[in-house]
Amino acid sequence: MARALRPQTGSGATTFERFGLSDEQLITILRNMLMQRIVDNRGFQLNRQGKVPFALGSEGHEAVQAGAALAFTRGKDIFVPYYRDLGLVLGIGYPILDLLLSMFARGADRSGGRQFPNHFGNHDLGIMNISSIISAHIPHAVGAAYAFTYRGETGRAVLVTFGEGGTSEGEWHESINFASIHNLPIVFLCQNNGIAISVPQSQQMHVKDVAQKAVAYGIPGETFDGMDPLISYDAVKRALDRARTGGGPTLLEAKCARFLSHSTDDDDRTYRSREIVQELRKRDPIATYEAILLANRVVDEAKIESLRREILEETNDATDRAEAMPLPEPSDLYKQVYAGDYEPWQ
Repeated sequence: MARALRPQTGSGATTFERFGLSDEQLITILRNMLMQRIVDNRGFQLNRQGKVPFALGSEGHEAVQAGAALAFTRGKDIFVPYYRDLGLVLGIGYPILDLLLSMFARGADRSGGRQFPNHFGNHDLGIMNISSIISAHIPHAVGAAYAFTYRGETGRAVLVTFGEGGTSEGEWHESINFASIHNLPIVFLCQNNGIAISVPQSQQMHVKDVAQKAVAYGIPGETFDGMDPLISYDAVKRALDRARTGGGPTLLEAKCARFLSHSTDDDDRTYRSREIVQELRKRDPIATYEAILLANRVVDEAKIESLRREILEETNDATDRAEAMPLPEPSDLYKQVYAGDYEPWQ
């Protein structure tokens, strides 16, 4: 396990490692984490009200995603997400309204209401649309990194994410092997919450840490505390900088937790006790990070409250607007199915 970031007390003062980040950047991370929690909850609320068919939760992943989003360079890097990356895409600039249009399957959605909810994509932000099949998006990410190398481009990198269950798939192994052989500019970020839907890690692999697998491919591997946004920022930034400057791929493993069920379609009470979840919630990354910022006077209670209120109002407004939008027209069914005059990925 890498360094743990927690308030360190000494000589009556509370200090913390901020990795050169300004107060504004530290607050940006907090804002992203709060937004992730509020939008996350909105998806589950709408599902329980019978208004949206499906939602995926990322509670417990807020820290690693907020830190990674800050390390990503918008306009240069390419991000290939998996289905639990709500905070990462929000941190990169994906609008809340677009997320809700997808949940409501409205015609104004980027896919015309045809894409599965929580399957993000935004050409302008460099967010590549994912495949629903576990780890099938990783070869796409490696292909994008290979394109950078093929075209002789430098200063750009690909960030691809997945859960620990995805590392049991053949596409994952083949992708890392290819990326290693060709020294591609890519960062493989595993968000390891210890359970793939209902299967614990101990029944998926015989190693303690996913990052140990990096040795077999001859690339660097690092495990870090994914409940800490600043540790996460530092790890992802170092790996992306390394990729951008010709250092090749890195396998990162963020140890985090999943507080909710896998999705609104399953009930985690059938495979883990409430006591286990309560223990996980004691490490709530938002509460911990707020305490660090308060102790170091980066924010005060009033600032946190204003952030919460502002994000809730933005989410409420986006919810009302998305719900009021019309459903797709049946005549649009075959639009955007095949290549048209849309600008290809660059």
